[in-house]
Amino acid sequence: MHLIASILMILAAQTPGEAVLARDGATDWVIVVAEDALAAERTAAAELQEHLQAVTGATFAVQPTVAPGAKAIVVGPSPLLAEAYPDVDLGALGRDGIVLKSNDTRLYLAGGRPRGTLYAVYTFLEEVVGCRWWSSTERYVPEKRTLAVPALDTVYVPHLIYREAFYRDAFEGVYAARSKCNGHFVRVAEEYGGHYNILGWCHTFYQILPPEQYFAEYPDWYSEIDGERRSEGTQLCLTNEAMRVEFVKNALEWIRRNPEAGMISISQNDWHGNCQCAKCRAQDEAAGSPSGSLLHFVNAVAAEIEKEYPEFLVETLAYQYTRKAPTGVTPRHNVIIRLCSIECSYSQPLATGEQNVEFKRDMEAWSAIAPRLFVWDYVTNFRDYIMPHPNLRVLAPNIRFFVANNTVGLFEQGDSSCSISDFPELRAWLLAHLMWEPERDADALINEFMRGYYGPAAEPLRTYIDLIHDAAERSGVYLRCYMADTSEWFPVEDVIRAVQLFDEAAERAKEDPVLATRVARARMPLDNVVLNRHREVARAVKRTGAAIAAPAEPTALAEAFIARAEGFAANSYREGGDFGQYARMLRLRFRPAGPLPVACEGLPEEDYVVIEDNWFSLHGVDNGWSALVDDAAAADKAAAYMPSNHTQWAVQYAIRDEVSEGERWHCYAELRCDAKAASGVALVAGVYDTREGKHVAQRSVPIAEAAGTDYKTVDLGVHALAPGMYFWVAPVNNPGEVDAIYVDRFYLLRER
Repeated sequence: MHLIASILMILAAQTPGEAVLARDGATDWVIVVAEDALAAERTAAAELQEHLQAVTGATFAVQPTVAPGAKAIVVGPSPLLAEAYPDVDLGALGRDGIVLKSNDTRLYLAGGRPRGTLYAVYTFLEEVVGCRWWSSTERYVPEKRTLAVPALDTVYVPHLIYREAFYRDAFEGVYAARSKCNGHFVRVAEEYGGHYNILGWCHTFYQILPPEQYFAEYPDWYSEIDGERRSEGTQLCLTNEAMRVEFVKNALEWIRRNPEAGMISISQNDWHGNCQCAKCRAQDEAAGSPSGSLLHFVNAVAAEIEKEYPEFLVETLAYQYTRKAPTGVTPRHNVIIRLCSIECSYSQPLATGEQNVEFKRDMEAWSAIAPRLFVWDYVTNFRDYIMPHPNLRVLAPNIRFFVANNTVGLFEQGDSSCSISDFPELRAWLLAHLMWEPERDADALINEFMRGYYGPAAEPLRTYIDLIHDAAERSGVYLRCYMADTSEWFPVEDVIRAVQLFDEAAERAKEDPVLATRVARARMPLDNVVLNRHREVARAVKRTGAAIAAPAEPTALAEAFIARAEGFAANSYREGGDFGQYARMLRLRFRPAGPLPVACEGLPEEDYVVIEDNWFSLHGVDNGWSALVDDAAAADKAAAYMPSNHTQWAVQYAIRDEVSEGERWHCYAELRCDAKAASGVALVAGVYDTREGKHVAQRSVPIAEAAGTDYKTVDLGVHALAPGMYFWVAPVNNPGEVDAIYVDRFYLLRER
């Protein structure tokens, strides 16, 4: 029986030995903490005193001793605990394990060192007294002027020794301690128990052996690729003995400066480029994976570190090209493998989902050879933090899968730099509770948080959470941690229903400014969907007569969204992108539409469709393949830009519900190019059918037809269009003849 169930059973049974800690706002109990207690144990006593006074109104004195027979809450390791419960072995509790024992005159709250006693107090306050810490600034403290505690008898050691929920608010030290998170990034001071510190954190090959210092003189210390030693975008030559000697020397110097850390990362860089020299390749082929040469190297480094620091741990990554476990080599006892799930689908559990069978295989293979694992799990959408990410249903089964496979440390990487992402407060709180006790019922935890944090607005918001998860499951989407948009899994009918649910939540919370603000902040990802799919949503509202207001004119909608985001101090909108960058992009995208194409003027609205550049899908933005830029010659003063040095279909527009199946439309593109030559091909453009996997139209456009500063109308022909097709434009990799291509818009004229 797990910890919380045992406590609840004790509460329900009301067994003999009940302790009445306060009656009618007064108490005859004291809190006892030893004079030589650790700083975190003294903090535990202070936290207990503060919260009990807030709950009961009574003042609980804190003192180092207590008279025999007097009523006392004994905090931390103490002879009093040893006398009452000689079978309790505090040394077996590790750093974080807890003890809760009580009778009618004594309550013992203790644990392992340094954090166990603090965690025992927080467990007591949360699960017995009823306190909740929803975030670093928002808590619930019940009012119980009479506080009766049933007999407690709990000893618990968490399976995960390292627990980290990577969210901005969760870094705050006191909240992290109350959440029982102790990972590398949380700012937990020693008086709150401290936290783990991994030297280098990750991707340390070049931190420890920087190529700018060594490559010129020792190129053979770095990867051989296609017969050439390289240092850019590559790794180390892991079989080079001289390199390893210098690497160990530098690693030990790092440890000597930080011996209290207890762990160092010896791990590959954050890219591929592993060495292909004969010796490295032979080790990898023998092991059946590039993790072979990596693990041989890490084991050798760990053996040298152990000679000077026998308790120090060495952590390395099983990541991307090293994710597959090797054969014929196993991690040393002081080596921890940190397996990374970055390629997985997060709409299906890792243990049972058909989309994740390869990761399951790798997890089980590492578990079979590693005495203990860490896992780096990904629980957000790094491409766009401000987007619904329906993965809550897999969090608990995934954590239980990790634990069942020798995992003792878990880093749940959320959106640490964004305040308006997909329920970040809920996610941090939920993950913390599941990491502390993986058997908890995730649905019950979600319901508890929603009721406690959103009050009367909880019901429609909980329905919304189910709505988006049901939609993702129905779609079969491979929910990656880099998703470009929601159209793949979130149908417009569900978007409209989601708007209705948030409208209801806002109505229920409107009399309480605090709750209204929480609901408005939680709504930001949905607002982002409505904004980015504005045309589709507006058309669907008009078509269905849905009971919501059609979205406002998109320019005003974008400005309102930006103002709300800035009011909530959004910070980042994606990994490596600040919100100011997104705001600039939104203002560029949602500028007022230009005048209609001449061919559309005077026609009924149902006989034409104009697709402005602000609705294009731009691909390879990070690679420089495309961008949205100002252009005074364009109808709306902006255009999609592509350099001519690639052949990617980087400008696209996917047809959704603008047309009905089989309708025939005459298709046009308005575009131009900056030409260097008078003849040749400027670009290619067309229509592609994803359902049939074939071209509907494909046309090479001559330079003579597209060159100049004015936009030209390119005829793409008459076609039977349908949702599932898309327009595209691409360069032809001819930078000597064309400098750049600009696409202003597509437009369609119905064939009568």
